[in-house]
Amino acid sequence: MAEHSNPKASPVRARGLRRQVQGPEGPLTILDGVDLEVGAGEAVAILGASGSGKSTLLGLLAGLDLPSAGEVWLLDHRLNGMDEDARARLRAGRVGFVFQSFQLLPGMSALENTMLPLELSGARDAPARAREVLAEVGLGRRLHHYPQQLSGGEQQRVAIARAFAPEPDVMFADEPTGNLDSRTGARIIDLLFGLRERHGTALVLVTHDPALARRCDRRLQLEAGVIREDTP
Repeated sequence: MAEHSNPKASPVRARGLRRQVQGPEGPLTILDGVDLEVGAGEAVAILGASGSGKSTLLGLLAGLDLPSAGEVWLLDHRLNGMDEDARARLRAGRVGFVFQSFQLLPGMSALENTMLPLELSGARDAPARAREVLAEVGLGRRLHHYPQQLSGGEQQRVAIARAFAPEPDVMFADEPTGNLDSRTGARIIDLLFGLRERHGTALVLVTHDPALARRCDRRLQLEAGVIREDTP
C-alpha cells in the first residue's frame, strides 16, 4: 500500500536519494543523498555539467527508475513500494514528459500522437481535446502531418501538446530546447511557461539553457551527484 504525503503542497518530494551503478572499476555513485521538494505549480530547473546526474535524477523523480537508497513521493504516492506497472498507472494522465529528442511516434500524425496519452488515461473526448491543445500551440492546421513532415520546432510543439493534453499535475522536461536553434527555443520556452500558467502544472526541467533556467522559480545546481546550490 502506498504511503501518502500532501500533493497540493508538494507533488514531488525526494529524501536522501542515492543512485549507484556497477562500473568496470567498481560501484559508481551518480546521486549521493539528494533532498528536494517541488510545490504545486512551481517551476524548478536542474542544472549541472554533463555526467552530474541531472537526467538520472529526473528519471527517479518521475518513477522511470528506482533509487539505490532514499525515497521519492510523486502525487501523494511513495514510489519505492510500487512496481513498474503501478508507477505507470499513477503517471497516466497526471504526469507529462517532454524530451530533447521529441519522442514522437513516426507512424502517427500530430493529432494521433497528441491523442495517445488521453486514450491511455481513458479520456472520452480525446480527439476534441487533442485538436484543442494543438490549436493552442499553433498547429491547428498541421493536425494530419507526420513527424517527418514537421520542422524540429513543430515536432517539439507536438510533444508539448501531447504532454499538456491530459492537463497533468506535474511535467518533467529533459533539455526541451536542446535540439533547437535559439530563436525556436525561445518560442518553445514561451509556449511551455504559457501553458504552465494556464493549467497550473508543476514543471521540473533539466536544462543547459540559461534563458529557460531564468524563467523557473528555483534553480538547483547538481555537482557530482549532490545539490550544491538552490538559487531562488
